[in-house]
Amino acid sequence: MQSAATRRTFLSAPGHQIRFVYTPRHSSWLNQFENWFSILGRRMLKRTNFSSLEDFRKRVLDFIDHFNTGVNKPFKWT
Repeated sequence: MQSAATRRTFLSAPGHQIRFVYTPRHSSWLNQFENWFSILGRRMLKRTNFSSLEDFRKRVLDFIDHFNTGVNKPFKWT
């Protein structure tokens, strides 16, 4: 696939009907941990104060329960 001509020839064959999809060069869009902590930071941690470590822990766990049972689709950690 070095040129448009070779790509066109390859794709014109009946067995080679594929579509090229260009994805970002960085992989953060695939990293579920980055996505999860981004959601946690934007929806729960932003502009929040905690009275203790236990308060922080409880509120994070409550948010996780709310996130997983709410309208959102839970993450599948595989």
